Amino acid sequence: MIMFLFNSILMGFGLAMDAFSVSLANGLKETKMSIRKTVIIAGTFGVFQMIMPLVGWLCVHTISHYFEIFDKAVPFIALFLLVYMGIKMIREAKICDITTGTCGVLTLSTLLLQAIATSIDALSVGFTISSYLLGKAFLATLIIGIMTFLICVVGLIIGKKAGEQLPNKAIFIGGIILIFLGIEIFVRSLI
Repeated sequence: MIMFLFNSILMGFGLAMDAFSVSLANGLKETKMSIRKTVIIAGTFGVFQMIMPLVGWLCVHTISHYFEIFDKAVPFIALFLLVYMGIKMIREAKICDITTGTCGVLTLSTLLLQAIATSIDALSVGFTISSYLLGKAFLATLIIGIMTFLICVVGLIIGKKAGEQLPNKAIFIGGIILIFLGIEIFVRSLI
């Protein structure tokens, strides 16, 4: 049981790094973000990082041959979504009012795109945990979701603090982070 918990925490930490980077970018963009919004953003990333491995687990137990086809498209989807959001953020940096601490509002649709882009690779974790019974798989993914939530809260806080220190450059840096994250996910899939 200790190894199971340890492995689940490590999986959660590893999967949360992409969401951490996007959270950092979101914090850079909106330095006056409320605690409520911080919890909502981190919670959204946590829920998606929890659900995606469960979907992968379900695919292994039902339709795994279809997942193999989709698995090849995952890096392309992540690359497209993150580069698109990064370019959009860089464009917003040019018309941003830094005196208010908010440069464009993070909409629900953008947040959902971010959550999908950063968690889509977590589908493959379903293969890793495919030998688990449903209860154990759910517990593993719950731990992954909690780890992601905590790590994203830290990313948002760091981003907000850095954004206060670099108000003119923060949103541009956030956009660059998203673009590099998309490229990194794509390149990692080729290796």
